[in-house]
Amino acid sequence: MVKLVNQTVFATKIKGKKLYIFNANDIRSLFGVSAFAASALLHRYKKQGFILKLKKGFYVFPDALPPDVYVANKIYTPSYISLEFALSYHGVIPETVYEITSVTTKTTRRFEALGKVFSYRKIKRVAYTGYEIQKQKGLSFNIASAEKAFVDINYLRLMNGQKPISRFNKDKINPARAEKYASLFGNKKLKGIIKTTLQ
Repeated sequence: MVKLVNQTVFATKIKGKKLYIFNANDIRSLFGVSAFAASALLHRYKKQGFILKLKKGFYVFPDALPPDVYVANKIYTPSYISLEFALSYHGVIPETVYEITSVTTKTTRRFEALGKVFSYRKIKRVAYTGYEIQKQKGLSFNIASAEKAFVDINYLRLMNGQKPISRFNKDKINPARAEKYASLFGNKKLKGIIKTTLQ
């Protein structure tokens, strides 16, 4: 059954369904093959360089790579882009950030894929909010607002015994919104830091 799915059919069907990132379950449902056959097909095409492996179980076509921000959301869920990458994206900090930083309610993790680093830091479930949906190349992704990214990073710095960030553009942050997000963490010291740094 594996041999019947040639490269052209394989690519046409997956791209036709707009599956920019796909896994064995997608192959099973699209081609009606067994779990073993789906895994064998993916393994064979990866070996040939026809597809690329993002991380265990996730694949892409090298000629149809989705944006990094979309990849970040998909390879570890639930998550949304935040911290340094989001602050740079919103123009809150001047630096260009190459590591795609996110927050999650799951375990802190770090992956390397497509020559990029995707990192995920754990935050409290009650504070998992404050993100918005944006688009890149027509694909939607979740990214923290400037205020939530600012609060997220200062919370994690506080938990690690680090100082609050000091170099940032205050004009890009609404203090009232930032204080509202800070209150979700239930940490008085964090609320104090946010209030003081935004005065």
